[in-house]
Amino acid sequence: MSTAWLGLGSNVSADENIRAGITELQSQFKNVAFSPVYTSASVGFDGDDFINLVASVETTMKPLELRQNLRDLEDRYGRNRDVPKFSDRELDIDILLYDDLVVFSPLLQIPRAEIFKFPHVLKPLAELDPELLHPSEMRTMAEIWESSGMDESGLELLAF
Repeated sequence: MSTAWLGLGSNVSADENIRAGITELQSQFKNVAFSPVYTSASVGFDGDDFINLVASVETTMKPLELRQNLRDLEDRYGRNRDVPKFSDRELDIDILLYDDLVVFSPLLQIPRAEIFKFPHVLKPLAELDPELLHPSEMRTMAEIWESSGMDESGLELLAF
């Protein structure tokens, strides 16, 4: 059994789609845990605010199998893949970390670079599992968040 940490986001019918994503993860995986939920401004385009959170799941799926499973889930909720990378999302689920694997391939990057780029990824990850070690940095998520210098003023905690 492996553990994967997943970033979830939506800015199209966001409340409904995030709740659906949470329900799907709970039905498909074991020992599912969720971070606090935040809103944040869209990044790289002018769009509605996103709802973001991080989940950890236990899975027997290998990373590429899990990636395909999550893509299929996104597609069921209307994900359009014929748009620019930074655009509206009905449901977006990314593998942030998978055990202590480091994978760089055209299909998959683990750990996900967004961990270091966006507070709406790193802060929930650090809150969900503060002692989790980043496999290349060998620092905990809490340590990375504390030293990141990221501005959390754009994040708003939601009672979800």
